[in-house]
Amino acid sequence: MRRVLLLPFVLLGCRPAVDKTGIAGRFDLVLRWTPDGAVEEASAPPSLFTAIQEQLGLKLEAMKTAADVMVIDHAEQPTND
Repeated sequence: MRRVLLLPFVLLGCRPAVDKTGIAGRFDLVLRWTPDGAVEEASAPPSLFTAIQEQLGLKLEAMKTAADVMVIDHAEQPTND
């Protein structure tokens, strides 16, 4: 089963990223990047995609592939029962 990295990309309105690195395990990472449309400053971190490549050594490539997806189409607050 392929792992899909969703949270940062969904929040930014981007497509999900499928993990094809073959690297097992979980990692605690710090990624410094500047959101698109932010005021550019000389000392500002790079864009998200540049930061992923420069800081993590990973390259994002656009492609079509199958991935498992869970869709939640409805949610409600729990009752006091």
